[in-house]
Amino acid sequence: MHPVITPERVPVSIYSDSEQASVAVAQQIADLIRQRHGEGQPCVLGLATGSSPTRVYEELVRMHREEGLSFRNVITFNLDEYYPMLPDSLQSYVRFMHEYLFDHVDIPAENIHIPNGTIRQEDVAEYCRRYEAAIAEAGGIDLQLLGIGRTGHIGFNEPGSGASSRTRLITLDHITRTDAASDFYGEENVPRRALTMGVGTILEARQIVLMAWGEGKAAVIKRMVEGEPTDSVPATYLQRHPAVQVVLDEAAAAELSPRKTPWLAGIACNWQNEALVRKAVTWLARHLQKPILKLTDEDYNENGLSDLLAESGQAYGINIRVFNQLQHTITGWPGGKPNADDSHRPERATPFPKRVLIFSPHPDDDVISMGGTLLRLVDQGHEVHVAYQTSGNIAVFDDEAIRFAEFVADYDQALGLPGEQPAESLYQRVVDFLKKKAPGQVDAPEVQQIKGLIRRGEAKSACRLAGIPDENAHFMDLPFYETGRVRKKPLGEEDIQLTIDLLNKIRPHQIYAAGDLSDPHGTHRVCLSAIFQAVERLKAEGAPWLQDCWVWLYRGAWQEWDIDQIEMAVPISPEELTRKRRAIFKHQSQKDRPLFPGADQREFWQRAEERNRTTAKIYDQLGLPEYEGIEAFVRWKY
Repeated sequence: MHPVITPERVPVSIYSDSEQASVAVAQQIADLIRQRHGEGQPCVLGLATGSSPTRVYEELVRMHREEGLSFRNVITFNLDEYYPMLPDSLQSYVRFMHEYLFDHVDIPAENIHIPNGTIRQEDVAEYCRRYEAAIAEAGGIDLQLLGIGRTGHIGFNEPGSGASSRTRLITLDHITRTDAASDFYGEENVPRRALTMGVGTILEARQIVLMAWGEGKAAVIKRMVEGEPTDSVPATYLQRHPAVQVVLDEAAAAELSPRKTPWLAGIACNWQNEALVRKAVTWLARHLQKPILKLTDEDYNENGLSDLLAESGQAYGINIRVFNQLQHTITGWPGGKPNADDSHRPERATPFPKRVLIFSPHPDDDVISMGGTLLRLVDQGHEVHVAYQTSGNIAVFDDEAIRFAEFVADYDQALGLPGEQPAESLYQRVVDFLKKKAPGQVDAPEVQQIKGLIRRGEAKSACRLAGIPDENAHFMDLPFYETGRVRKKPLGEEDIQLTIDLLNKIRPHQIYAAGDLSDPHGTHRVCLSAIFQAVERLKAEGAPWLQDCWVWLYRGAWQEWDIDQIEMAVPISPEELTRKRRAIFKHQSQKDRPLFPGADQREFWQRAEERNRTTAKIYDQLGLPEYEGIEAFVRWKY
């Protein structure tokens, strides 16, 4: 698939997903390596870490193994490193680069340069000067790979970094440290400083490629691409570079004007596209804070939508059409209403009742993200199953593991069983390990097991509250997740096969899955990929039950579908919202202070309720019925 190129302050390439984009970037790097090799010259690469480039590195490794791509002539300079940081620490960028790239290709060790997080502070200034000198001695950077942080930082050049800044020690912004908290098992463990190439150093590269994936990066990408160059968003200085390329997936590009409001960006719009008309009309109504049915011809003409009006007739007809589309998304019967006309309903009336399979990436995503819909499906008599794709064991505090191990030991002692019991021994081993555990250290297998059982017990409790039988709660424990670390393995064949086996076992009429691509830890993205690949394989094999199965995507705790995207909106009454909250509260290890809260410090139940109420309020403002809350879904048509 060819990327869509949009006219911006910098060239922007938009791909349908991060997979395609990453492969394209890797191919660009490989072509440059081969070109420089043909010229008898080294290829000097500036490399980045974080989640954005990992798939690029995996593709480069594949090309090395399968296509003979050699790195013998490659010299690398990494952007940054936490300070202080030991090279063998789990969070070290030295370790990151070796795990994802260097250990798997034939690059000479002496050609690898990564800022040294162990340098004495009194030697830092001289070390940074020598790092710059080494880049110059290598002939300068041919291609610099970049990600971007939510603060607009490139490397660790936080807001306030000027266009002429050089390699130096910098204090990290609070937002940056919050975003890194999951890697360090708590914000308190994140280093406060880092070594980083400067903005000026980056701008001296002959080519620059900046990558960003997911809705979570959409806002800062808009500022970087469309805003004026400023110290407050250091990435905006890339606009001054003669050979910069911004590579995005659809989600990261969502806020760019040509994508969000093409009619205001001077782009010819196809007004035969009903989805685009719906997007434009809902935008206009929200922009003017008017119900859809009150929009006038003047509103359209004065806000860049005169072409839509000229092509489709008067505002009244357009308004009615879009209003009806939104009205038809609303249903109190997410499983379909039996014995009813379903021609204008989002779900089929038959079969009824349905077998429903809800995939939950973590053990609480089901009730957090679609708890009201889950309750309604059960109440309306459907056979509801929940598949918990991962154990969620890393998101449990250590003292919770001690408390549960202690309970088991105390219970055995209370029974008066003679001699040392295995539970007592287990308790002592857990306590001994956790007392000596360093920040960020991987848990011992026994500790991982206890933490997984804590999450499993909470999920079962929430299911029982919702009326789901114990045998309908399925704990998949997908292997990609079970590393004991925030950084996971790539999705593997076993993960996909486990998903296929469960689907074939249940043969659902409805599947619900987390279509949330802005998950800061990536687990949702991998879990969704497992489902997509499993369904596509079953489709290719001609699984008969799949012909009568619909897939609905919900969003996780971080973001909701845009109003024009929603295809099924399930109203939630005040009583149902209270029941949903009680189900969320069953996940006690995530209550009050979850271990990995993400950028939003509110508790999950607070985020969920605010999101549900906000969606309902938008429907109300557009002139539709007023509800306490709404949960929203988009159908995946495979």
